[in-house]
Amino acid sequence: MELATDVYRLTESFPSHERYGLSQQLRRAAISIASNIAEGAARQTKKEFIQFLYIALGSSVELETQFELAKMLGYCDDSKLESVYDKQIRISKMLLGLIRSLKRSKI
Repeated sequence: MELATDVYRLTESFPSHERYGLSQQLRRAAISIASNIAEGAARQTKKEFIQFLYIALGSSVELETQFELAKMLGYCDDSKLESVYDKQIRISKMLLGLIRSLKRSKI
């Protein structure tokens, strides 16, 4: 949720012509991460939870690609982008760790 909030704040400074383009894509990907974790946690089986965690991980990697594009286009300050980018990387690592842990567990 914190990452999604940060992405919303970051994209507020994007050019107005990007309101329905890259900025919207970034926001959707960030929201998708938290939403898929929540939905997966509410599922009945570990297998379903893991499936939703993989979807969240995919959205996180998508977000990373979109950050690179925003940087290349000069849409945001590098220091602001770096902070949000670092958070996204940490979340990807946590998701991978959780997936591995769930796959190893017997429960």
